Amino acid sequence: MTTTAPPARAKRTADAPVPARRARARARRREHVACGVLMAPFLILLVTVFLIPVATAVWLSFFSDDQPGLGFGPERTVFVGLRSYTAVLTDPTFLGSLGTVVLYCLIYIPLMVIGALALALLLDSGVVRLRAWAQLALFLPHAVPGIIAALIWLYLYTPGLSPVVDLLAKGDITIDFLGVNTVLPSIVNIALWSNLGYNMVIFYAALQAVPREVIEAAVVDGAGPVRTALGIKAPLVRSSIVMVAMFTLIWAMQLFTEPMLLSQSSPMINSRFSPSMYIYDAAFTRNNYGLAAAASVILLLCTVALSYGVTRWTNRSQKEAAR
Repeated sequence: MTTTAPPARAKRTADAPVPARRARARARRREHVACGVLMAPFLILLVTVFLIPVATAVWLSFFSDDQPGLGFGPERTVFVGLRSYTAVLTDPTFLGSLGTVVLYCLIYIPLMVIGALALALLLDSGVVRLRAWAQLALFLPHAVPGIIAALIWLYLYTPGLSPVVDLLAKGDITIDFLGVNTVLPSIVNIALWSNLGYNMVIFYAALQAVPREVIEAAVVDGAGPVRTALGIKAPLVRSSIVMVAMFTLIWAMQLFTEPMLLSQSSPMINSRFSPSMYIYDAAFTRNNYGLAAAASVILLLCTVALSYGVTRWTNRSQKEAAR
């Protein structure tokens, strides 16, 4: 009787982990199913809105519509390899449009980030009264569609129609907002008016998450309002600054709406002013979809490379600051 008990207990202890492993396996399966259900909408949108269009653009960029027989034969689609990419990269108008959008980014992105952060710091400091109304007033321009915003500013830029131009003329001040040296700042002004309040809200929300005790400790140590804002608050919302800068860069590389509408009133803006306008002109004016697809892929690669560069630079800066 005493010899049979120990083997039974040993068998029970040996079999005990099996139900536990099965329970853990079932729990992992439930977690995987839950993750799949939660990720499914994002993955569907990613595939349908991004991956499929990108794959289609890459496929179209390798083909072109040619007419054999000195242009008198029937049009047919032929494989041309990298010919469209070579044509785009050797086209001075496309390279000029890239230079224009780079200059636009150099002007627009610093003004956007610094301006939105300054407004958010002012609201967070309590200097501005009626903060809720101030936020609403600053955010309202973002609620205006981009086309409507461009039309509003086109009216304000056009001599003979604009009350601003007429008011400046009464003071013997003549400014051609759509001139050769002012058209790009005018476009930057439209973009700032439309998006400054939106990014300000992002920064203000990030500032609300800053621990109040950190700010109170800085004030106790003798830090003034400016030092508290620039030395304490701004570094603590670095991740939001990077996010806004990256999204602003991606949006700026796709510059299209503002110059397209302003081109109706300014000879300084041609049909290939920006890369997006170049793509639109190639596809819908010249009916060269292969060329437009190749330019789209090149623009995508430039945007991805710049975004990756910004991310790597900010990550390296954060690591160096942590050391």
